[in-house]
Amino acid sequence: MKKVLFVCSQNRLRSPTAENVFRSYKGILVKSAGLDPHAKIHLTADMIEWSDIIFTMEKSHLEKIEKTYSHKLKGKKIICLNISDDYDFMQSELIYILKEKVPGYLKAIK
Repeated sequence: MKKVLFVCSQNRLRSPTAENVFRSYKGILVKSAGLDPHAKIHLTADMIEWSDIIFTMEKSHLEKIEKTYSHKLKGKKIICLNISDDYDFMQSELIYILKEKVPGYLKAIK
């Protein structure tokens, strides 16, 4: 099983939507987290260690992870999806974008 981590700012809209969308995909385990101090689920070093691939929603998320957790990223693949914070939780447009962008990367890690 490959372990996939989705990261956004607050872990309230984008990354939990991604977790819900890809939870049922075969061959992967999925978690989500946020980078802001008041995130619903805050990103930890243990989550970074757990993951095989990390998807960030914005470039700033990727940069913060690289800066904060550089010592934990060896062998990890980090992908920025470039999805702005313009969507609600489980909004159909967000689900469509996620389904367009993510599966190709998931196939590559299986």
